[in-house]
Amino acid sequence: MISLNELTNLANKCTCGNHHNDILIDEIVISDDALIKAVKYIEKSQFEKVVIIADQNTFEVAGKRVTEILSDEKIDYSITIISANNQGDVIADEEALIEAMLGIPQNADSIIAVGAGTIHDIARFASYKMAKPFISIPTAPSVDGFNSMGAPVVIKGVKTTYQMHSPIAVFADINVLQKAPKEMIAAGFGDMIGKYTSLADWKFSHLIAKEPYCSLSAQLTKEALNNCVNAVKQIENGDKEGIKVLIESLIQSGLAMLLVGYSSPASGGEHHLSHFWEMDFIKENKSQVLHGAKVGVSSQIILDLYKNNVLDLIGNKEQLKNFSTAEAKAIFDKQHEIITILELLPKPKEIANMLSMLEGSVTPYDLGIEPALVQDSLNKAHELRNRYTLLKFWNEHIGEHQYV
Repeated sequence: MISLNELTNLANKCTCGNHHNDILIDEIVISDDALIKAVKYIEKSQFEKVVIIADQNTFEVAGKRVTEILSDEKIDYSITIISANNQGDVIADEEALIEAMLGIPQNADSIIAVGAGTIHDIARFASYKMAKPFISIPTAPSVDGFNSMGAPVVIKGVKTTYQMHSPIAVFADINVLQKAPKEMIAAGFGDMIGKYTSLADWKFSHLIAKEPYCSLSAQLTKEALNNCVNAVKQIENGDKEGIKVLIESLIQSGLAMLLVGYSSPASGGEHHLSHFWEMDFIKENKSQVLHGAKVGVSSQIILDLYKNNVLDLIGNKEQLKNFSTAEAKAIFDKQHEIITILELLPKPKEIANMLSMLEGSVTPYDLGIEPALVQDSLNKAHELRNRYTLLKFWNEHIGEHQYV
């Protein structure tokens, strides 16, 4: 994984002009004794009162041990356990955000997020709104948002990502991460697999709709993706090196987002489908499934659409001539470059094989997602974000893709 010093040096040399943020993370520690080092960091920072935000499970997994170390060092702390909803899920919605903010005393120096993606989203949002720094302690290698600025939260049933702030430090304990359920490890891998299509979408949006683009951020994301894929066997075995590569890849993806200040390097059409499914589950009062599990499945669906239907359309200059939009005309001029991007994407079957190795979800059926919802998401999910993805282009010019 790239070091913070190396990242700063590369960012200073990068001339893209699209860096909107300094990297304000002091430390990233991935080790067997990261929980101890987290408390040492709190001591060094002279924080006198900290607040642990966790859910019931993540408190048992790591939060309790953190409180023991804090007590040993005589550091004052309080605990806020985020409640599950009626379906037994902890969701980053209005209730959870208010619950977190009410649990943060005004005299607290800092917040400690002890958990996976949802707890981090809640802690990031609440700590930012209360002008408190937060420290990240991941309990599972399940998402790439631990160290980013983005907080995807559900407000009035709609999932929206707000740019808040990054943690001031990340302490990932390998012993804790190794004990994470297999489905959460597979979900982390699924979140990384989504970078194939997110990077394609970002480059396409840059070429066609002039979205800001940073080749350094793209390269960091691609490197993290490749490292993760190359270590799939080690991740399958659940050994320390495999889990270390996975969490390093997820954190590096977060750094790539942090560099540009938005999620385009790591979130494209595949994430839009995932968000659409999540919103439907909330509306229907269904129990949620892991974000990364949804992304691993949605990536295959998006790959199938891009490598077949979209590629055929972009390769057909006569058909492109019939479209009057500025985007279609821009594609006409960039046709060869876009075709190359699409041809280099893996086949959906390759993704399915890797997810199967990790005992992860492979199909929408595995997640309890009906074909009608998949069809609906393919036609509507592009409206969730203001990004000109290949999914959006397809819907604007063709509008139908029959999911089988």
